[in-house]
Amino acid sequence: MPKHYRPAGKKKEGNAAKYMTRSQAIKYLQVSLSLFRKLCILKGVFPRDPKKKVKGNHHTYYHMKDIAFLKHEPLVEKFRDMRTYDRKVKKAVAKKNKDLAERLLTRKPTYTLDRLIRERYPKFVDALRDLDDCLSMVHLFAALPAIEREKIEVKRVHNCRRLSHEWQAYISRCHKLRKVFISVKGIYYQAEVEGQKVTWLTPHALQQVLPDDVDYKVMLTFLEFYETLLAFVNFKIYNSINVKYPPILDPRLEALAADLYALSRYFDANSNASIASSQTVAVSETDQVKDKKDGADLDESELRLAQLQHQLPSNEPGALMRLEKDAAGEDEDDEETKECRTLFKDMKFFLSREVPRESLLFVIPAFGGVVSWEGEGAPFKETDQGITYQIVDRPTQGHKFFSRDYVQPQWVFDCINARIILPTEEYMVGRVPPPHLSPFVVYGPDEHVPDYAETIKRLQAAARKEILPMPGLVGVEDLENPQNLLDEGIIDRSEAIEVAKRKRKLSILQKQHLDELNKEVKGEKLSFESNVSDKKSATDTGDAEVDHLQEGKDEEAMLKSSMSRKQRGLYEAIQIGQERKKAKTSRIKERKRLIDEAKKSST
Repeated sequence: MPKHYRPAGKKKEGNAAKYMTRSQAIKYLQVSLSLFRKLCILKGVFPRDPKKKVKGNHHTYYHMKDIAFLKHEPLVEKFRDMRTYDRKVKKAVAKKNKDLAERLLTRKPTYTLDRLIRERYPKFVDALRDLDDCLSMVHLFAALPAIEREKIEVKRVHNCRRLSHEWQAYISRCHKLRKVFISVKGIYYQAEVEGQKVTWLTPHALQQVLPDDVDYKVMLTFLEFYETLLAFVNFKIYNSINVKYPPILDPRLEALAADLYALSRYFDANSNASIASSQTVAVSETDQVKDKKDGADLDESELRLAQLQHQLPSNEPGALMRLEKDAAGEDEDDEETKECRTLFKDMKFFLSREVPRESLLFVIPAFGGVVSWEGEGAPFKETDQGITYQIVDRPTQGHKFFSRDYVQPQWVFDCINARIILPTEEYMVGRVPPPHLSPFVVYGPDEHVPDYAETIKRLQAAARKEILPMPGLVGVEDLENPQNLLDEGIIDRSEAIEVAKRKRKLSILQKQHLDELNKEVKGEKLSFESNVSDKKSATDTGDAEVDHLQEGKDEEAMLKSSMSRKQRGLYEAIQIGQERKKAKTSRIKERKRLIDEAKKSST
């Protein structure tokens, strides 16, 4: 045989050797389509978009290395064993062999995704970066009804609810929440954990209707992976503050659907147990609980939690939690966390029956407030004289207390986003509240800024004891150096850019004014011929401006000619986007003008 012998047939090169279609991948792996989808979801393998699609544009392509990555996955053998097991069970049931069927049911093969979590997220920060979709999916299924037809089991829903409440309890207790926004889709939250911003969406507490055009099998596969991921994350963050995981909750509070409050009591019991164990390490468990009851005056549920927590070794006093000072690391918190922790400090809130209780129970303690509600298991009653704010949504209170303010729920969320205690007059019951502004929107220099956003900015400056310049009345001395205003925090970066633009415009206007003064002086001294020459010079100035505009157009044309087709398309798309933004801003301003005129005419 010759040395360089090559078998007959066309050699695969380029994209044909790097990519394969989905049907080719299924045939190569020898699995079904549903199993292939599940493997891709669990392993994080996604379709590719090659520049040259050898088999046509109507195919889905995968990289050869990704498919080879799937071929050596141990889960493939597990899934094959489970498929064989299902066939054996069906065969035993069909032959009415009950003994064999029952024996097979006790030996059902199982698998875990722990290894995949460690494989896909070698560092904890990697898991936090990929937590947005995970939290949104888990919170969604926590609010869905259990439907056997879609294989949404009750156990699955309860597990999602437990994981979501554990995450919320940590965020609330460690004051990691940063932004909240109520939208039509649901409630958006943003927290900051170990320097990473995590944003998720929770549905409203309404009856959920499941549409028929959704592939729940794919969603449940994603949920299976996300449940394992969130359990790992919760385990890590709980251990970072020296709290035993999973938490042991009071069944009475769980039965009353007060899961978040039960977790809060769990944290308190850990904290008190840590203090007791650090003082008396050699004391027995029963003696510790007894001292705890006498010193801290705990009720029955807290006493039970303390007893459960003393299942830990008594020779490890630091294994329990001191969240209030030690574990939470208050001295090491950044400025934003300290600000969030003290926003609602020394304030007591009471929630009426009609308000979104679960969301408010989450956000109010996250910013240092104490909260109770109307119903069983509440920490304090409505008649408590220490309540400073009562959250209501309908004027249904038979008896009102003059020592507290009655406000709508939006006031709480607006205070959180503004980081100040806003005046309650606009949020009184029965009034139309101000617009609920999104904290995720950053207004540019050429965009329309709502009036209430300007009002909040003034209130924030007043809370910081700063003096902001009135809108449109920035002095010439401020225009000389806007960097000073930016450094002092009086204006932000977009406003500094706007001030710089106004500075340039002001210098142009000053120059034009000086030119006009010179022309007037010359007009008094010169004759008619000199006036004609002045007109000629003015005409020359207009021609110079036209020439300047033409030069700008020529430069833009030359710039476009030097670009590639792709760069030219991106440049034109950016210009179109800017024009649309300007048109949108002008439309909003026009609508605002018409609304203001209508209000003035009606009054």
